[in-house]
Amino acid sequence: MALKFPTAFRNTRGDTISTRAGSGALLRIYSGTRPANADTAPSGTLLAELVCGSPFAPATASGVVTANAITQDSSADASGTATWFRLVNSAGTTTVTDGDVTATGGGGDLQLVTTSITAGQPVQVTSFVVTEGGA
Repeated sequence: MALKFPTAFRNTRGDTISTRAGSGALLRIYSGTRPANADTAPSGTLLAELVCGSPFAPATASGVVTANAITQDSSADASGTATWFRLVNSAGTTTVTDGDVTATGGGGDLQLVTTSITAGQPVQVTSFVVTEGGA
């Protein structure tokens, strides 16, 4: 059976994500297979890098972290299918989390207008939500 945590605890965990991301965190979108964990070096091709809002997100509510506006990448780095992302601090030195990418409505942690990325074209995030489990 899965552990169950009270909302206040889930909110604290969610706020830790925002604190670790800090101001101007970088959202790196990759193709290929997501690494086994966020401590593993990235795999696949870096398709795009977007700058997150400052602060990263407002206070967590009901265990849900909803990112503030993310600036679109006006010119993708490479072409490919977006499958996963890594959120790092603004210096790119501290990993915050990895997650799945889908097109809008696909249920991924990060949702893009399209997962088909073309080098030189814009990349826009429609939704970035982290739900702290254990409710």
